[in-house]
Amino acid sequence: MEFLIWLVITVATIIPMIKLLPHFGIQKFWVVVCVVPIGTLVLLWVMAMKLQEMERR
Repeated sequence: MEFLIWLVITVATIIPMIKLLPHFGIQKFWVVVCVVPIGTLVLLWVMAMKLQEMERR
């Protein structure tokens, strides 16, 4: 049962990340990192830093 919940949350995270990552200049294959919860947090931090960089321009 826990695996099913984890799978649903992972898929719900991966789908939007596939669409968002290219906008931040990150290749789509990095979405594999979202399988690990810490990886999702790292990607969110990287995206936030890139967003700050884009806003400065």
